[in-house]
Amino acid sequence: MRVLLTGAFGNIGMSALEALLDRWHQVRCFDMPTEANLARAARFGDKIEVVWGDLRRAADVNAAVQGQDVVAHLAFIIPKLSATGTSSEDQPDLAWEVNVGGTHHIVEACRSQPRPPKLIFSSSYHVFGVTQHLPPPRTVTDPVDPIEHYSKHKVACEWMVKASNLQWSILRFSATLPIGLTLDPYLFQIPLDNRMEFTHTRDVGVAVANAVSSEEIWGKLLLIGGGPKCQLLYGEIVSKVMTAMGIGMLPAEAFGGGYFPTDWVDSSESERLLHYQQRTFDDYVADMRALLGPKRHLIRLGRPFVRSWLLRKSPYWKQRRTSRTARQAIPGPVSS
Repeated sequence: MRVLLTGAFGNIGMSALEALLDRWHQVRCFDMPTEANLARAARFGDKIEVVWGDLRRAADVNAAVQGQDVVAHLAFIIPKLSATGTSSEDQPDLAWEVNVGGTHHIVEACRSQPRPPKLIFSSSYHVFGVTQHLPPPRTVTDPVDPIEHYSKHKVACEWMVKASNLQWSILRFSATLPIGLTLDPYLFQIPLDNRMEFTHTRDVGVAVANAVSSEEIWGKLLLIGGGPKCQLLYGEIVSKVMTAMGIGMLPAEAFGGGYFPTDWVDSSESERLLHYQQRTFDDYVADMRALLGPKRHLIRLGRPFVRSWLLRKSPYWKQRRTSRTARQAIPGPVSS
């Protein structure tokens, strides 16, 4: 089957690309010609076709879509931990052009084909908004209440896809961390007791690849999650990753208190149709440990300095330490 994969050289894109090739699909990759993307594309040689372009340019998108059977649209500017360094929350106008404008170009290019390809759109469980006050899990019938530019863009694109008259499927992904996670101040923004469902990036790639050839997903919205063994609290995620890296868990005072738009999801229907849940969060931790290799021993030797450097990145740690110092400086009552 001829498959166009947008965002092919990103985190989920690379996992989907490998899974599609394993299933002998003819894959055309569409992405920006950055230095990192050029290097990733070169690894595949003539196993793939590459069309470099920009989602904001309709002509680029039209050229990529021509002659395809399925379009798996993964390209999107995300809030944090982006390989490009661009954040949807810091640059919302640019993100709207790429995310919503780009999806519009994808939809219109598909509609203009003599034989319109089927369209798989990648969405996110962030569209549910903050739901920690509700009993889990989230289901496809739950209302959406997006709070970020990113999730508002996803909701707008979901509506566009549903209204397109194409054969479509929408996959809402739960947390899919890249292997080789950057230690970013963003990690401190999420409360440790926040529910978060994890899905291994390679399992998400399998879900996308299996969706391409499924006969049952069309016209359906599916929640993609790792399953019960991947339903964790954020504190468990941070602790396991930090321990695997040789850093150890950081103090609770370093983390925020405002709840975050993640939760546990009911992925039973997507697993029934796509058979992708093969790995757990412990497998991800093992991948991280293997990636670091001997560097873990160096990190362990410099552990106090690494911990101090990380804690300086937390605004909550600074604020609470300052408040504690100020309280200690206030003299108590003097007895006569």
